[in-house]
Amino acid sequence: MNVNWSNVFDWMMLLKCFVTGGVICIIGQILIDKTKLTPAKILVIFVTAGAILGGLGIYQYVVDFAGAGATVPLTGFGYNLAKGAIEAVQQSGLVGAFTGGVKAAAGGIAAAVFFRLFGFFDFKT
Repeated sequence: MNVNWSNVFDWMMLLKCFVTGGVICIIGQILIDKTKLTPAKILVIFVTAGAILGGLGIYQYVVDFAGAGATVPLTGFGYNLAKGAIEAVQQSGLVGAFTGGVKAAAGGIAAAVFFRLFGFFDFKT
């Protein structure tokens, strides 16, 4: 029997991605169920945790392990903001701390606004 190892590695990456994203969602669900935090506060906690862990370089290990399973949830958004700010500071100095995160997240924010408008015009409520 001939095993195609690239397919095995693709499935393993999908599994790591799914499990990591699922664990992040489970943490959010536990916070909703077991605390009196509102969903909005939990979202802020996730973005802040992603930014802090990204700034410390810890979240990079999670991204390397799980790929999109770590970058798609809100913690990934915070990580993206911190990573953009760090890179911009290295290139532009202190001004980059204020502009880098916005530039790094601009594509995702623009896509969210575009698809929301698309959904608004496409569906009747």
